[in-house]
Amino acid sequence: MARPRKLRRVCDLPERNVFAPLKGENGDNQIIFMTVEEYETIRLIDLEGLNQEECANRMNIARTTAQRIYYDARKKLAEFLVNGGMLKIHGGDYKLCKDFDSPHRCGRCRRHGFGKQIFNYTEEE
Repeated sequence: MARPRKLRRVCDLPERNVFAPLKGENGDNQIIFMTVEEYETIRLIDLEGLNQEECANRMNIARTTAQRIYYDARKKLAEFLVNGGMLKIHGGDYKLCKDFDSPHRCGRCRRHGFGKQIFNYTEEE
């Protein structure tokens, strides 16, 4: 029997989960599916500038797993940008930070207070 998959920690679901060209043809109406954890690795590594090890720590997974998820996500993004079609983000093996046992959610990302403690800024700024 296979070992059950470990749930990946994700800070939040994406605000938008469907992306497609505004005008013109939609290719062959090809739909590319990206999982929520693939989206999270793109957000953590490319947007927040974390390395793969830091990303893996935040997501509560091994570095090699984060590397594989990130590679799959980049490949899907490249396919979407080059070939067009539609990109949909949904599904996967994840658990939101707020659903973990920690009373302060993940406590490590800006969305839940980490950046505020380090950079000392408030919501009004």
